Amino acid sequence: MYTSETHVRVRYGETDQMGYVYYGNYAMYYEVGRVESLRQLGLTYKELEEFGVMLPVLENKSKFISPALYDDRLKIITTIRIKPGVKIKFEYEIFNDFGKLIHTGETLLVFVQKYSGKPCRPPEIFQKLLEPYFK
Repeated sequence: MYTSETHVRVRYGETDQMGYVYYGNYAMYYEVGRVESLRQLGLTYKELEEFGVMLPVLENKSKFISPALYDDRLKIITTIRIKPGVKIKFEYEIFNDFGKLIHTGETLLVFVQKYSGKPCRPPEIFQKLLEPYFK
C-alpha cells in the first residue's frame, strides 16, 4: 500500500453562496492528491505523458461528511491500496484544519497509450517505484 499527504488552501472562488466548497471542486482536490502523490513517489504526470501514457478517469466517487470552508487548509491523504495493472484506483481522505475527516472519495483510472488510446500496462519505471509498497 502506498500513501502520500499533500495540502491545499481553499480559495474563495472554490466556494458557493453558502461559503462551502462547491461539490464539483472535490474532483480537483483529488487531482491535486494524485499528481502530488506520484511526484512524491518519484514520477510526475508530465513524465508519464512523455513515456506515451495517459490516465483518463473511469470512475469518480465522493462522500461528503462535513463542509470545507473558504481559507481552510485541507490535508489530502491519497492511497493506492491495490498494486496497479491496466487500471489504478486512488482513495482520498480530506481533513480540515482541526484534523476532522470531512470527505472521502476514490477515482479509478486506466493507463492508455497516448496516441492510440488503447489500454496498456503502466510504464516499467512506475511499476519499479511502486514495487517496495506491494511486497
